[in-house]
Amino acid sequence: MAAITGKLEVEVEIKSDAQKYWKNIRESHTLFPKICSDLYKSIEVLEGDGRSVGSVRLITYADGTPLVTFSKEKAEVFDDENMAMGYSILEGELMEYYKKFEAHFTVCSKEKGTEGCLVKWWCDFEKTSHEIPDPNAIQEFTVKNLKEVDDYTLQQA
Repeated sequence: MAAITGKLEVEVEIKSDAQKYWKNIRESHTLFPKICSDLYKSIEVLEGDGRSVGSVRLITYADGTPLVTFSKEKAEVFDDENMAMGYSILEGELMEYYKKFEAHFTVCSKEKGTEGCLVKWWCDFEKTSHEIPDPNAIQEFTVKNLKEVDDYTLQQA
């Protein structure tokens, strides 16, 4: 029988400088709908400033996004110094499949003299039943998102 709780992890190699990349990630509520319009219609900050712990955002996904049309998420971690962010899903279609869904990522500089950075993304989840598959589609969506932000960051240089 499949586990009801789980974790998915992925590491994405990014060509951009870590600090520049993080600067764009931390502005995701304004930037993502512009630079990733194939993924997002809008991101509206409902509580807080969108870039601090406790902020709540309403994300409306682009037409054709699998499984979801919207999600409401709360920032649980927002750490500029360590370039880390984490959020939990409060509402949306995902909650039909998962009792708990939390995602986190960190932007990590590579060794000195090496260009680019690494983004580590992981999610912890609890399924509503054993029949629900692991959220691989969300992981694929996230990797595509991270790479689009990299392309945008590189164009800014």
